[in-house]
Amino acid sequence: MLGWLIRRVLQAALLVLATTVIVFIGLHFVGNPIDILVSPQADSVERLRLTKALGLDLPLWRQYLRFLDGVAAGDFGISFVYGQPALRLILERMPATFELAGAAMVIAVGFGIPLGLYAGLRPESPASRLVMGASLFGFSLPAFWVGLMLIFCFAVRLGWLPSSGRGATVSILGVRWSFLTLDGLRHLILPALNLALFEISLVIRLTRAGVREVLPQTFVLFAHAKGLSDTRVIFVHVLKNILIPVITVVGMEFGSLIAFAVVTESVFAWPGMGKLIIDSINLLDRPVIVAYLACMVVIFILINLIVDILYMVLDPRVRK
Repeated sequence: MLGWLIRRVLQAALLVLATTVIVFIGLHFVGNPIDILVSPQADSVERLRLTKALGLDLPLWRQYLRFLDGVAAGDFGISFVYGQPALRLILERMPATFELAGAAMVIAVGFGIPLGLYAGLRPESPASRLVMGASLFGFSLPAFWVGLMLIFCFAVRLGWLPSSGRGATVSILGVRWSFLTLDGLRHLILPALNLALFEISLVIRLTRAGVREVLPQTFVLFAHAKGLSDTRVIFVHVLKNILIPVITVVGMEFGSLIAFAVVTESVFAWPGMGKLIIDSINLLDRPVIVAYLACMVVIFILINLIVDILYMVLDPRVRK
């Protein structure tokens, strides 16, 4: 176990290093931040002064070594736009993105597993066909269009829910959360639902496929033959076995929710990492972009590690 963990940590370090190299080189060829940060009316002296101040006058390899030297001390550089440490900007907005992704995953699991379980147990019923047909929309409809429709229906036409922002928050250990207040919860519903739509469809289909695969198995038939109730067979024997692949995929998808919350955060003006990275890309804010992508790689690696551990806990065969 210890050797496996050490290998995963070394692989993670190499992956983060490779990511920073690729991003650093790619951003160098995308454009010059000076062209955006400096007024077109500024003279060459002003442009040169800012170029030196940001360290952009150095060769690319020296810029990268300077960046690595800062990373070793926990410093990803100063944002060109905000004038603050890039990592601090990311960490300040990380709770909002985690809160949104967490709420979306709760919605996905809360609706997806029961609906998928019903669709697997009653595959020929009209309600089951309706559920499976509706799940296709979750895969097909683009997130930005669904978000705009949710705003139009529930915020503009009905006026039930707010259309943007995070609402009132509560600070716990220095971290602000909106789901702990009624106003914050109202602000959270629409963006979380929008982000969860694809995941609900995925969980429904995974659960249904698992149920249809497990029901004909010998241990399920034997449980029925012993006279166990249908409820016990479903929730103890069937559900326990289908949860292993579902948890694996859901865990992997949680990382995707965090990384791809960009569209939802932009549509609903949710103040998370996604909105920050969009603004940073538009302004070629290199330190923030590199810090964001490095954080995303670390988050994906940690989530994969947690999923692997959960898989070993749920399935003893993996530990052998």
